Amino acid sequence: MKIVKATSKDDEVLTSITKKSKAFWGYSAEQILKWNDSLTVSKEYIETYNVFKLITEDTIIGYYSYFNIEKDTIKLDNLFILPEHIGKGFGKLLMNDFLNKLEKSETKKVQLHADPNAENFYLKLGFKKVGEFETTIKNRFMPIMELDM
Repeated sequence: MKIVKATSKDDEVLTSITKKSKAFWGYSAEQILKWNDSLTVSKEYIETYNVFKLITEDTIIGYYSYFNIEKDTIKLDNLFILPEHIGKGFGKLLMNDFLNKLEKSETKKVQLHADPNAENFYLKLGFKKVGEFETTIKNRFMPIMELDM
């Protein structure tokens, strides 16, 4: 098992992981299709931002991505695992890798927008909910979360 920088050739695999992981939480195929643009990981995205993939037995099973939103603030933009690997510690493994990378930087704060189903995962890792916003689904709110480094 290893975590390495993704390449632009990983775009289709990472997009597939994102959509399958999102669907795991009970979102309909129609809703996943509506979110197609925001769930697509393009070659350009991978080339522009920090994207790291988790590989086990030569298969990519998850990834995370992040970027600076201010000099000392990072946004964790994505963290997805294939559904058959959810709940087995791989999300925490990716998060620890991400946080370890930030320890060597000037980062003071991490922000993210959590899927409502993943809010408890982030709370257990020390994040705090600092707000929320309504999504395209009526009465569904996306938690805004932060972690002080």
